[in-house]
Amino acid sequence: MTGAGDAQQVRREVTAARRIVVKVGSSSLTTAVGGLDADRVDALVDTLARADGEREIVLVSSGAIAAGLAPLGLEGRPKDLARQQAAASVGQGLLVARYTASFARYGRRVGQVLLTTDDTSRRAHYRNARRTLDQLLAMGAVPVVNENDTVATDEIRFGDNDRLAALVAHLVRADLLVLLSDVDGLYDGDPSTPGTSRISEITGPEDLDGISIGSAGKAGVGTGGMVTKVEAARIAAAAGIPVVLTSASQADAALRGRPTGTFFHRTGRRSADRLLWLAHASTPRGALTLDDGAVRAVIEGTGSLLPAGIAGVEGEFSAGDPVELRDPAGRAVARGLVTYDAAEIPQLLGRSTRDLARELGPGYEREVVHRDDLVVLHP
Repeated sequence: MTGAGDAQQVRREVTAARRIVVKVGSSSLTTAVGGLDADRVDALVDTLARADGEREIVLVSSGAIAAGLAPLGLEGRPKDLARQQAAASVGQGLLVARYTASFARYGRRVGQVLLTTDDTSRRAHYRNARRTLDQLLAMGAVPVVNENDTVATDEIRFGDNDRLAALVAHLVRADLLVLLSDVDGLYDGDPSTPGTSRISEITGPEDLDGISIGSAGKAGVGTGGMVTKVEAARIAAAAGIPVVLTSASQADAALRGRPTGTFFHRTGRRSADRLLWLAHASTPRGALTLDDGAVRAVIEGTGSLLPAGIAGVEGEFSAGDPVELRDPAGRAVARGLVTYDAAEIPQLLGRSTRDLARELGPGYEREVVHRDDLVVLHP
């Protein structure tokens, strides 16, 4: 963990960024009882419009469910999915209308992009998402991205827009991710407790050791909290994207490169898109249990997963779905896109591709999960 750190370096990485993903939480856009706060939305848009110019901004915005609470007479965020979806249906229109009107003051257009994990865990879908976002930016529009809460089910939800923002930053090849909330950075304890201090920089996962990270904020209108923001920052940093975590009130200072909030240095390099989506955005539709030899091959990256290394199968899935790859003890060691339907796999267990081709035809002489469609979770 660092203290004041090299503020000049932080400023250079931020000011050099030309494509930036900015994520804002519900508590920064709405009132405590639900409903959009027009002044807060306008203040954010003022900041983003000033930062725009040679820069391209993608806005990942929460707030649809929170914006729909007051119009529907709901006193707080509902716990059941059906009413959450109803609130999102009402609130999403209000949210985009507010952004459209606010950006129009600067002659800017807004394009709405709603995503679910199903849109991002499948290769063709995320390529379509990238093309849409790239085209909106090329045409001078500001993409406003949100999870499609209106139709998403518990099984195909990102769960929070912080993680969505990290994945979108990778998808659009962003130079910087800015996470805005109602807290001005990551603290070494509860920010409301005397004696705690803000951490100015995180250079790697080891800097987070021993830090108590809080959950959802006091407003109670969002799903995230500092835990989800730190996890999103780690995902982005590991994918080669630096991150600034700060409050919405400090957004202008953050985008100007001033040493506000907490700066997460990049810790890795950009990986293949589908592998990041697979690791962090996909929901496994089933599981394959591997023998010890197959586990070693998967972890060491020596080849694809073949039928001979599979000892068991669980779940109902189709070819192309993400599945979990487990060791004999049941621990998930990897995730991959399967090339067979679940119903086909029992007849393949423990058998060589040569035998399968001879008995069932040449179409069965293939891997169950190709090396290029596999990501290791726990070495």
